[in-house]
Amino acid sequence: MKRNLFLVVLIGTALMTLKAFSQTSQSVNKYIDVTFGVAKYQGTLSLSYVHTWRLGSKQKLGIGLGGRFTSYFAANQYYTTAPAKLTSGSTSPVIIFRDNIRANIDTFLIKSPQVNSINLSIHIDYQLTKKIAAGFNIDAIGFSFGGSRTGNYINGASGKMLSATPTPFNILLISDNDKGSLNSEFYFKYSLNDKWGLKVGAQFLFTEYTTKTKVQQFPEENDRFRNKSLLLCLGASYKIGF
Repeated sequence: MKRNLFLVVLIGTALMTLKAFSQTSQSVNKYIDVTFGVAKYQGTLSLSYVHTWRLGSKQKLGIGLGGRFTSYFAANQYYTTAPAKLTSGSTSPVIIFRDNIRANIDTFLIKSPQVNSINLSIHIDYQLTKKIAAGFNIDAIGFSFGGSRTGNYINGASGKMLSATPTPFNILLISDNDKGSLNSEFYFKYSLNDKWGLKVGAQFLFTEYTTKTKVQQFPEENDRFRNKSLLLCLGASYKIGF
């Protein structure tokens, strides 16, 4: 919930900053990076291309757009009811302040989930010192793909085996209104030289599966189940333009 509240402020700030491009000193950076994420029984590999505009007289603030491929692999992960209408009882922006309705949430256990996504991403960073920058990025829209997986749908004491595939369409909205698989990072980056940098931070990743049938029946039919993962991320970046 806090991540999505911050996101609203972040996007608003980004849009206002972009309007000021023609009125401020700016330069352009282009870079690629590779990032690995790790958590218990989970891992990610991400490859990104980012085009960043550096703003201000000292060009400390960077606003960028990019494309990111993320591959997620894990073992024994619990996916829970995804739609905001069920988890929070609402689809309005105020759901960021609402607690989940536990009675509406069912579980889908997947033994070996593997989801790949390609998304347009939004990037913001700030140069703290000559060598150190802090940054945040988040996926906005794209698509996911991956093989079918068999999982155990759990509703109370009962269970049912059925197949599911990654939800194909990804879009960033607000809180559980999000759909599909979306990656985000908060990180610090250390510049080794004019080209290479190393980064460390936290990665927050949504992955989502759609079951073959609308297996959940209460309080209404549902076939979408989401996993929320928090991972430590380590990566390297290479600047390809100025």
